[in-house]
Amino acid sequence: MTADLLARARKIKLIAFDVDGVMTDGTLFLADDGQEYKGFNSLDGHGLKMLKGSGVELAIITGRSSRVVEHRAKNLGIEIVHQGAHDKLAVYESLCRDLKIGCEATAYMGDDVVDLPVMRRAGLAITVPAAPDLVKAYSHYTTTREAGRGAVREACEFLMRAQGTLDAALAPYLK
Repeated sequence: MTADLLARARKIKLIAFDVDGVMTDGTLFLADDGQEYKGFNSLDGHGLKMLKGSGVELAIITGRSSRVVEHRAKNLGIEIVHQGAHDKLAVYESLCRDLKIGCEATAYMGDDVVDLPVMRRAGLAITVPAAPDLVKAYSHYTTTREAGRGAVREACEFLMRAQGTLDAALAPYLK
């Protein structure tokens, strides 16, 4: 980890996530009746809960709309959920204004070119190994874990480690 990367991570007060290809492996399961199914990783979920418990605000900004995302967010205690966000940058900038958080104190985790406008504005841009090269070129941090397979957990622990909150979050499990 470079000193610049750690300095960026220490400032983060809000992190927003794309869903498909970040919180999931990107596979979309669609039933004949139009119902959509997604697979989420429980390791990612616990990482999100720990990060929120450490004081970092969580948000979801996704271009698709799905009831399963509503359910997952509610289960994790993520209150800021923007679905059907075709202009993710406008949603992100409005969120920063509403929360009175400067862009340098935000992180965004995305996986495709539609995420680039937000990734280029955020203080810390995070992506996954399967992201296109252009997305990786604009990322400050690429996880080693794949999307839907612990990448979100890795990002959460990275932020907590940089902010000095990871040990306290893990301490109850080590008694």
